[in-house]
Amino acid sequence: MITNFNDLFAELKAKGICKKMVAAWAVDEHTIEAASLATDMGFVKVTLVGDVDLIKKVCSDNNIDVNKFEIVDIKDELKAVAEAVRMVHDGDGDVLMKGLCSTDKFLRGILNKETGLLPPKGLLSHVGVISNPNYHKLMFLTDMAVIPAPDFRQKVKLAGFVTGVARSFGIEKPKIAFIAASEQMLDSMPACMEGAMLAKMCDRGQIKGCIGDGPLALDVAIDKESVEIKKLESPVAGDADCLLFPNIESANVFWKANSKLCNDVRQAGFLVGTKVPCVLASRADSVDVKLNSIASAVMSVK
Repeated sequence: MITNFNDLFAELKAKGICKKMVAAWAVDEHTIEAASLATDMGFVKVTLVGDVDLIKKVCSDNNIDVNKFEIVDIKDELKAVAEAVRMVHDGDGDVLMKGLCSTDKFLRGILNKETGLLPPKGLLSHVGVISNPNYHKLMFLTDMAVIPAPDFRQKVKLAGFVTGVARSFGIEKPKIAFIAASEQMLDSMPACMEGAMLAKMCDRGQIKGCIGDGPLALDVAIDKESVEIKKLESPVAGDADCLLFPNIESANVFWKANSKLCNDVRQAGFLVGTKVPCVLASRADSVDVKLNSIASAVMSVK
């Protein structure tokens, strides 16, 4: 079972998984270092799209062999993003990665109606993966980066996305917690009412391939002692694989609280709902976060 990112790397190696990744405007140190490490570990073959002079300088400054990459030399940031997306759209890549380009330019390429990666009437979302030493396994969560206030129908799709990623990690039937401020059924809180409806849809197989419960407050979703104290009976509480948050604020705060207040936390994140996984790491994210994100995206390739 994959319980941390080292397990993930080992699983990719054991299965001999290697995918093609295209990195858009990949001219920065962290992107190139992460791509180099992923290449050395054997789970990607990488094409860097961007200014070849900048790429060669980063490689030289960091003792990276530039010849391990295919390079598409484009000097303009927006044109480099468009070309990277087009390559993936045309089947020349299994994973797309954001380099030093801004998020709005990256998304503009992905959402292009002719050469983009979002299917007609599709929903673009984001899944994060957290390895926290205080929890006994990986946590998969959504959506901390794209959809500000998902409506009920969108939450149904988000549940399918996040549990689908968890299944790609070898979790046969992921346990998903629909997070609210309380595990009580409070009609004054829409997240509580929707959490209960989503849980019932899981029970009836309308959200497939998972075990769901909600509403669940965060403490009972991930802490067995809290479950025991509150005498809550649930197939998910205290052992959730997936956390679906009611809005972007709550998910984003949880994501950043983990990264800033907990020691030895490791994270990954990528876009879902697209034709291929798209690594959307912040330009300020560490090499480790970007490497973990590449590995997670590769693992989820269909």
